[in-house]
Amino acid sequence: MRPEGSPERDPAGRTAPSWLLPLQRAAETVQADELSRFVPPADGSGRHSAVLILFALSESSGADGPDNADVLLIQRSDGLRRHAGQVAFPGGATEPQDVSATATALREAAEEVGLRPETVDVLTELPALWLPPSGFVVTPVVGYWRSPHPVGVVDAGEVAGVQRVAVRELVRPDNRFTVRHPSGFTGPGFAVDGLFVWGFTAGLLDRLLRLAGWEQPWDRTRSRPLPA
Repeated sequence: MRPEGSPERDPAGRTAPSWLLPLQRAAETVQADELSRFVPPADGSGRHSAVLILFALSESSGADGPDNADVLLIQRSDGLRRHAGQVAFPGGATEPQDVSATATALREAAEEVGLRPETVDVLTELPALWLPPSGFVVTPVVGYWRSPHPVGVVDAGEVAGVQRVAVRELVRPDNRFTVRHPSGFTGPGFAVDGLFVWGFTAGLLDRLLRLAGWEQPWDRTRSRPLPA
């Protein structure tokens, strides 16, 4: 019998711990419109990019499971032209040498935070989504950080901070609310570890927590404006 929490090999040969398998299986069949209201233009326009949604077990705990898991987030530099200061997943635009969205996500994470790609098991690529403010077509790549190592800001011009945020804090109802944007947009938000997470990143986190079965009931009538 396989020990509880130990890695399991899926038919495609990728390794996932048992606590991540529900998310992996759901992610492999989910449709773009189940993840976001914004899907890529039918005419194929938009610049391609990818982000890495990287889950790991906390280094301070010997227990397996989502209660002891975290996800890697960055705070973008205030000097960037697009999405300045926002909390995001590591990632960026596809370059000519990138053979896949996975290659883009891993390369960008290495350039932004010093992630070593060989420490990551990529579990799946989610359907591409549309980021209207910047015109990017974004493919989210879900990974398991098999061998976590220290990471940090590599290029301060792009990244202001790097944090591993606990899943148990993300699902706490007190840390959840909806966000009101001056444009009229409303969407999920999180306040955790000093971070205000909203927009594309919060929307993806909201849906992935639900797909994984980790979401706890929270008050969707609680609303906060964007910080100044």
